[in-house]
Amino acid sequence: MSTAIKQPHQKELFGHPVGLYVLFFTEMWERFSYYGMRALLVIYMIAQANHKDGPGLGWTELEAYQLYGWYVMLVYVVSIPGGILADKVLGQKKTVMLGAFILVLGHGTLAIDAPWAFFVGLGLIILGVGCLKPNISTMVGGLYKKGDIRRDKGFSIFYIGINLGSLLATSIIGIVVAKWGWHAGFGLAGIAMLFGLLVYIFGQKFISHVGNKPTVEEKKEDVSIMKIFSNIIKSPMQLAIFAVLLAFSIYVGFTKEGVDHWGYGALFIFLSFVVGLMMMIFKSLETQILKDRFLVLLLSFLLVIVFWGAFEQAGGLMSVYTEQKTDRMLFGWLVPTPMFQGLNAGFIILLAVWVANIWAKRKLKNKEASSLFKMATGTIIMGLGFVFMIFAVREYEANGSSGMQWLVLAYLFHTIGELCSSPVSLSFVTKLAPVKYASLMMGLYFAATGLGGKVAGILGEKSESFGEYAIFTGIVIFTVAFGLLVIALLKPLKRLTHGAEDNEVEMNTEEAEGFELAEN
Repeated sequence: MSTAIKQPHQKELFGHPVGLYVLFFTEMWERFSYYGMRALLVIYMIAQANHKDGPGLGWTELEAYQLYGWYVMLVYVVSIPGGILADKVLGQKKTVMLGAFILVLGHGTLAIDAPWAFFVGLGLIILGVGCLKPNISTMVGGLYKKGDIRRDKGFSIFYIGINLGSLLATSIIGIVVAKWGWHAGFGLAGIAMLFGLLVYIFGQKFISHVGNKPTVEEKKEDVSIMKIFSNIIKSPMQLAIFAVLLAFSIYVGFTKEGVDHWGYGALFIFLSFVVGLMMMIFKSLETQILKDRFLVLLLSFLLVIVFWGAFEQAGGLMSVYTEQKTDRMLFGWLVPTPMFQGLNAGFIILLAVWVANIWAKRKLKNKEASSLFKMATGTIIMGLGFVFMIFAVREYEANGSSGMQWLVLAYLFHTIGELCSSPVSLSFVTKLAPVKYASLMMGLYFAATGLGGKVAGILGEKSESFGEYAIFTGIVIFTVAFGLLVIALLKPLKRLTHGAEDNEVEMNTEEAEGFELAEN
């Protein structure tokens, strides 16, 4: 008899709650809209009036990288207020519904061929993703009881949905743009998001038990964010740290040169408040176990920033490199640039089960397979993918163009690294986050992802002065070194988790044999 723990009154399909597949398809269409638009964003901004796909904005590469960095960061940083809105007011389920509706409006607005529509559309997408992204992931975790070994598998299935949406978008949207222009591509993203909203609406009965509005009792037990901040004056040390950070942020942000100095000022002030919030949450935790786990969770967010700072080059520097310096002719057909971003999603669908099985078999053999080890290993593998971009740059410098094979190999390594790291990090947050702040901590996870996106934009800007070769080499060195550092510190870090991952129900013989059959 299987030892998997089931939530009461849940219908199941293929060994998982039906609600997982509702969230799967909702997220699939949301990611179709997001990655479809992301694949177009930078090349649309730098496209000139005589571009083959129609007139673009005609910006410089530096301006495009700047906006790309801010956009990717804000898309995820707004997950923090999105998580608070869910935790304190609406619940995750209604906040996801609100986010999906705003996203339909945002992508629809981008389809309008007008300067104001471009910025309004991006703003709405930022708000919509902030409401939807952290809360739908938290709901996936809520489908499973604590200790249910199916949780990681459920997140892996959910992650396949994310990448199926990305693959469909990047495969189709480049063709649509080539035939009907940029705004037809943006409009297609809006239609996809509408499909996602409809799936979510009609699947409500299967997720009725998760993500509901906080009850009166839960609100009484919970500690509000404002109350946490009000306690800052009671700790002179924490008040001093916060004051110094805030003063430094104001000085550095508003004395920085550049047209976006105001953005850096706001960012640094925001980060000061985040640090203050983290100090207060740490102080409010009742036990040392919760505090230790909270510290490990914050360290994992540093891994997230490093990982996505490198990985998000796909939508920025690598996208421009593909458009301008790669020989994209295949059997007489010019492969659209967005299709190369689809390699990542395609490899994920092909390799997700294989990578998951490798880790599952390691765990069965009592080998190291903790979440932190997977995340560090994934960061190293992903970073090594940029070795192939170094080869591409050298070939371009020698011949005036580089072959597509370097991009294929780079995306392959990026994908394997992502499969080791990203689905696991989502699950890791749900295991270690204090229950009171579940959505907020998921919001902070996505905010860390967004900060990684900003780092990616900054690296793209620096390529203007340092060159692609230096940037790609630097990414390889830093990601590998940082990943190895985390692995070196693994034992003390695992002790601080106090067995958060040790209580998962072990697979029985039938399930272990299932892994063998899946691999064969």
